[in-house]
Amino acid sequence: MTARPSPAASVPPSPAVPLRERLQDGILRLTLADPARRNALSEAMMAALQAALERAADDPAIRVVVIAAEGPAFSAGHDLKELTARRADPDRGRAYFADIMGRCARLMTTVVRLPKPVVAEVAGVATAAGCQLVASCDLAVAAETARFSTPGVHIGLFCSTPMVALSRAVGRKHAMEMLLTGEMVDAATAFRFGLVNRVVPAAELAAATDALAATIAAKSPLTLAIGKKAFAAQAEKGLDAAYAYTASVMVENMLARDAEEGIGAFLEKREPRWEGR
Repeated sequence: MTARPSPAASVPPSPAVPLRERLQDGILRLTLADPARRNALSEAMMAALQAALERAADDPAIRVVVIAAEGPAFSAGHDLKELTARRADPDRGRAYFADIMGRCARLMTTVVRLPKPVVAEVAGVATAAGCQLVASCDLAVAAETARFSTPGVHIGLFCSTPMVALSRAVGRKHAMEMLLTGEMVDAATAFRFGLVNRVVPAAELAAATDALAATIAAKSPLTLAIGKKAFAAQAEKGLDAAYAYTASVMVENMLARDAEEGIGAFLEKREPRWEGR
């Protein structure tokens, strides 16, 4: 009987740090840096992203987070070689698969709940959990060369967890079309579906993303945090409950120092000086 290869032999090593970080003018740029594995959301990549986002949440110097990638793929989703290697486990990988899906869910919810806006910068292909990551971000800027898909149906594995983010970012029928067919969607179609906010020539992608991020970073960080949290919360409520909730948010926001400063600056026709409180 031929022995199954060990997990270590089956999976090529990731870079020691598969994520690059750069902070400039209040914008933290996180670049997925494992192009040889198409920036798969491996254990190492998810851990690096999770740690970077958790640090960003509490860093007052960071106003906006941009998630970008090296190479022709934004992210190919879960590392299938890493997953397949664990089929040699006594439970055929059940515990490991559950752990990985849990880690991925935690990462995506961290993006959604981060008190800073998160912008995806997509130059190439974003598939499966990579598409899920784009859908989880607050905004997305795509190059004309970008493409998106949830291709699990091609390999007998429905993209159930990517479905959560996708169905909250695009219309129901568009989401089901992507999930049921697994077909690639070009950048123009992704824009029409509502998966991305802007489509630009590839050569202008980084500049366009930075310009959008800079526009947001110039706003009150307290106001951005209040608004992002409220947006997600009200979307899960019925109409009356949503209005009641957001009215209470508006009252607390009006009492904040930054709202007082911002309204005063508007009336006095000057630039506001944000204090983040």
